[in-house]
Amino acid sequence: MDIQTRQNSKADSNSAAVEVSVDWRGRTCKTNKHGGMRAAVFVLGIQAFEMMAIAAVGNNLITYVFNEMHFSLSKSANTVTNFVGTVFLLSLLGGFLSDSYLGSFWTMLIFGFVELSGFILLSVQAHLPQLRPPQCNMQSEAQLCIQAKGFKASIFFLALYLVALGSGCLKPNIIAHGADQFSKEDPKQSKKLSTYFNTAYFSFCVGELIALTVLVWVQTRSGMDVGFGVSAAAMAVGLISLISGTLFYRNKPPQGSIFTPIAQVFVAAIKKRKQVNPSNLEMLHGNRNDTATHTVTATSLDPSSNAGNLLHTQRFRFLDKACIKIQDGGAPTKESPWRLCTVAQVEQVKIIISVIPIFACTIIFNTILAQLQTFSVQQARSMNTQLTKAFQIPPASLQSIPYIILIFLVPLYETAFVPLMRKATGTSSGISPLQRIGVGLFIATFSMVAAALVEKKRREMVTASNKEEISIFWIAPQFIIFGLSEMFTAVGLIEFFYKQSMAGMQSFLTAMTYCSYSFGFFLSSLLVSLVNKITSKYSTHGGWLSDNDLNKDRLDLFYWLLAILSTINFFNYLFWSRWYSSNQSPSPTSASHDSHGVDHHLFTSSKHIGDDNIP
Repeated sequence: MDIQTRQNSKADSNSAAVEVSVDWRGRTCKTNKHGGMRAAVFVLGIQAFEMMAIAAVGNNLITYVFNEMHFSLSKSANTVTNFVGTVFLLSLLGGFLSDSYLGSFWTMLIFGFVELSGFILLSVQAHLPQLRPPQCNMQSEAQLCIQAKGFKASIFFLALYLVALGSGCLKPNIIAHGADQFSKEDPKQSKKLSTYFNTAYFSFCVGELIALTVLVWVQTRSGMDVGFGVSAAAMAVGLISLISGTLFYRNKPPQGSIFTPIAQVFVAAIKKRKQVNPSNLEMLHGNRNDTATHTVTATSLDPSSNAGNLLHTQRFRFLDKACIKIQDGGAPTKESPWRLCTVAQVEQVKIIISVIPIFACTIIFNTILAQLQTFSVQQARSMNTQLTKAFQIPPASLQSIPYIILIFLVPLYETAFVPLMRKATGTSSGISPLQRIGVGLFIATFSMVAAALVEKKRREMVTASNKEEISIFWIAPQFIIFGLSEMFTAVGLIEFFYKQSMAGMQSFLTAMTYCSYSFGFFLSSLLVSLVNKITSKYSTHGGWLSDNDLNKDRLDLFYWLLAILSTINFFNYLFWSRWYSSNQSPSPTSASHDSHGVDHHLFTSSKHIGDDNIP
């Protein structure tokens, strides 16, 4: 698609709220030739294979960093959490580039090859001894292991963060590009959109499951160089799947970033900070009663075709000053978009600000997830992994337990739990997204409680008998509990953000859910460093996590700390969820307008107060 085509498509979409889709040559799509599930299958292919590739690397990375790069245990854990956190943080970059310049297809194609190059470089380093420190047993006190530094460390981090850059920019676009294959204007395709989302989530779980069983087993049995090579091969197959669907895709031209209208609201509100909010809301620019003006401004300043459907609310009234029209001799003065915004624009910004506390409350949840991918893997490695005389369970494969649970629980949730709760609550989804998140956050605490109790028992048995007698299956409960928690929290968060967003905001708010993962893993790194620094001051044996031997560390106490933080976070979430629900009511003036022959349902897609309220 050439630049002129994109510019023309953007101009057309701004002049009328019409869905614009073009083929790979920039021509208007044909319903019988482009889009639909036939095109979406190719996107599902890259999602499944990319997930296999990145999960196989990320979930067993601590083993490679510790055993081959010879980083200390705490530094190895921080390396993994920083890597995973960077992947999710870069999703914002991927969403921005897609919306503003490249489009979802070209963003996936470019950064897919970036990710592939990272996997190849990791495989090369793992294969060539001259690119790694000399072989050494990190758990042996008799050997002094040399940590990777200089050129060797640079090669490792370059490869690792090429993978992070590629995967991060891919993630927010895979789901979006697949959903773009279904036209919302076609009732038949619109119904299939729900099927696509269910299939996409199933594809995600299958990819994770294969990575954590088959690919991790390959890494353990054949070496990390072969394992990284298999990840590279999986990524290559995913790219072939993406490219194979080129002739069938419906492509949405770049429509401009959401950051511009958001910035306009803040700039306009600051410039008019001395103005007094009018008591009559009809005086605000872009008010629903000002139909002609509102239609023009909503489409020209805001990519959301449904933005005008937002009701004015009383929250964050200082932002309403961005909508105040300056009068000059009784007639409104013509102002630039950086001085005058619509009510719809302002309400969109209010939504984004309002969901930030809910988003923040899920960070601790993802900090717990970080432990399952780092310390819990090392914890399992210190147990008896023997299943039969000829087969040992790869410790990293235990991370597949939550996805096995999800594959069975999600259908059960939809077919049994939702109908039962629908009768009890009268809510179409059984329980609201906010309630669903709350249930997950509550359950997550018990994952760390189970982890702490198991680690205490493991450590006591090793100390008493000097043998690794405890079975690896003892560690399963913390993964099972977290799998149940993730079904509520992770899916509930995506559902919540989707329901609160209007057209043009979905990609941005979806990227925010990925950022929750990012901040959770970064917080894990910070906690490990702080805990080591603080506890080392009060112990002659060093910090809780300062040794490379879990039998000498106090991982159980670290797990108890996370359980306490998770409990505090749950009560914090209860406060903010009630705050959010109580601030969703439309202003009295807007509500009164709504009773004069206007269908209220047209204007409340993001204001289902009863559905989102936690009693």
